[in-house]
Amino acid sequence: MGSSGTQTVIDDPAVPPMSFIAPDGFHALPVDADPDDRAAAADEFARGLYPEGDANLWESAAPFYAGLTEVFADVGIAYSAMCVFSDDNGGVVHCSFTVGAVESSHTRPEDAADVIEQGFARDPLTDSRRMTLPCGPAVSNITLREVIIGPEFTATGEECTLLTGQIQVFVPFPKAPFVAVFTLDTAAMDHWGELCDMTAAILQTVSFVEPVEESSGTVSN
Repeated sequence: MGSSGTQTVIDDPAVPPMSFIAPDGFHALPVDADPDDRAAAADEFARGLYPEGDANLWESAAPFYAGLTEVFADVGIAYSAMCVFSDDNGGVVHCSFTVGAVESSHTRPEDAADVIEQGFARDPLTDSRRMTLPCGPAVSNITLREVIIGPEFTATGEECTLLTGQIQVFVPFPKAPFVAVFTLDTAAMDHWGELCDMTAAILQTVSFVEPVEESSGTVSN
């Protein structure tokens, strides 16, 4: 999980400008694809996610990702990626990462963060914290869940329990009544610390400035 990556610009007419650096290993789902082009885009995504696969794998995986893309697009997810990394033991670390934006009744980011923080404070089962990012205030919330896997889906034929983790970070837009929501989900709990560090690194790159304006130095966060 290196620090290099690609600037990702959220190009959604319903959401103000937003960008962040997506690390290498992120494979973005085509959530912005036209419905008529979704099947072809999902096929291309499957080939990129499984470069060492074959036609049978790609053809069987593409419809799943096309359906997933449609669901994400329908609920307003602006960015979604499947994240695949190799670990030091030759294994694979997998997680999913999404970015969305919801409208807020607060125009000041500090006020929006206060309300979010107070809302999570009422739930004793969540680990929520106030953060200060280069782009402004934010609130993180971590949830761990146990998922029951039915015997029909296990190699042993017995029911098992899978521990999963979710990191959500709510970042109010500085000049618009919106809140960006960054979500990471994973079952790779052996690498939880690394995934937390990766998420923190992504958040340090969040910007609500147009990339052209940012590079020219005419506008700053």
